[in-house]
Amino acid sequence: MRKLSYIAAAGITVALLTACATPSGPGFMSFFITSAGSGKGADLGGLAGADAHCQRLASAAGSTGKNWRAYLSTPPTFASATAPAVAATHARDRVGTGPWFNAKGAMIARSVTHLHNGNFISKDTALDERGNVIKGRGDTPNEHDILTGSRADGTAFAPQTDTTCKAWTSSTDGSAIVGHHDLIGPNTDNWAKSWNFSHQSAGCSQEALVRTGGSGKFYCFAAN
Repeated sequence: MRKLSYIAAAGITVALLTACATPSGPGFMSFFITSAGSGKGADLGGLAGADAHCQRLASAAGSTGKNWRAYLSTPPTFASATAPAVAATHARDRVGTGPWFNAKGAMIARSVTHLHNGNFISKDTALDERGNVIKGRGDTPNEHDILTGSRADGTAFAPQTDTTCKAWTSSTDGSAIVGHHDLIGPNTDNWAKSWNFSHQSAGCSQEALVRTGGSGKFYCFAAN
């Protein structure tokens, strides 16, 4: 970006065209993919544990003063004899209003609407908290499966099928919906190119996530 400024010399106004650097770095960052998962597969300690993981990684990278939230959905639960019903949590409602930028200052999306329709997410922009590229399809190992538990519009699924490894608390039973941060799959169908709604994992353990093409990483957004 360039900035136009003016100076007056001998009664003549002179226009100066100067370079203006794109803001970047941890203080400006408001989006990243976690450089590491929980180490326990899709057991992230629930939404609270996932949010705390985002916060720790951001703080370690030098980002402070932001309220970090994991882009994860959880389905509703029905009332039982021992517990009340719990409403669904939608990933799109957790991440603030935007705009969001990666660690190098590149815009990811202008708003929640843009995030879910026409965003700028790609392998080159969906970086970790230190500005590093996440390995994708064709790399070794492939880590392009990013945990979301979400539909393409950022909303949760119905509870009949487990799509969030028991609301991100299980490393054994169930499976999780993932997206492809590099927008690449085995074919050109829309599901193969989706950043947040591609397919279900083989399971919830670390081994199952790796076998499917991931490592338990997820998206983090600054909600403020």
